[in-house]
Amino acid sequence: MSGALEAKTRGTGPHAGQRLVTAGAPLHRARLAVVMLHGRGGEPEDMIGLADHLALPDLAALAPAAAGRSWWPDSFLAPLDANEPGLGSGLSVIAALLEDLAEQGFGPERIALVGFSQGACLAIEAAARLARPFRVVAALSGGLVGTSDADGPPLAELYNRPAKRFDYEGRLDNVPLLLGCHEQDPHIPLVRVRESAKVLGDMGAQVDTIIIPGAGHGIVADEAAWLRKHLNKKEDTDER
Repeated sequence: MSGALEAKTRGTGPHAGQRLVTAGAPLHRARLAVVMLHGRGGEPEDMIGLADHLALPDLAALAPAAAGRSWWPDSFLAPLDANEPGLGSGLSVIAALLEDLAEQGFGPERIALVGFSQGACLAIEAAARLARPFRVVAALSGGLVGTSDADGPPLAELYNRPAKRFDYEGRLDNVPLLLGCHEQDPHIPLVRVRESAKVLGDMGAQVDTIIIPGAGHGIVADEAAWLRKHLNKKEDTDER
């Protein structure tokens, strides 16, 4: 996916007007568009590198940059107010990208949302809140952010953060969705990954979880293989 180009993101808040790196097939020739969200401290080029690794030449990759290289300041486990306006701004950037893609003939059934770490949390949060029939959603080391803060004390299994509520209104019927994470991830508690899988499954998504034994925080070969398999399917986009 050489020949990356840059534009600017749309939306509201601090992440509007940041770099938007595009690579791969031009949209007028692409089979699918893949919106790729980098992690804290990362850059769009990190996700373009993942797209290169997938080696699927008929995909268009679009990777927006977060202001200050972070979508929000605190952990995704923190109370929601602690991560505004970053969270809301990141969601607005994705919504604006989807609008732009729709104008180019890409409905949600031709769009994949893929993110790593903080970007993984943003990707599946956007999928849950927007509730559209995406082709693929993949959270590589991430979990849902949540819709509101729940009552109760900090919990050890949530890295001493309080619980959240997950009150999403829409459906994700038959959307292939990956939740991948190391068993002992310093940023993503396994209990939140399991909880996210249940919430998204209850919304109708076809959820696969890949739990990597041991400690770590990174993308592994099994996750890349899952992505390649699901993005490479030439299924009829009218089926869903």
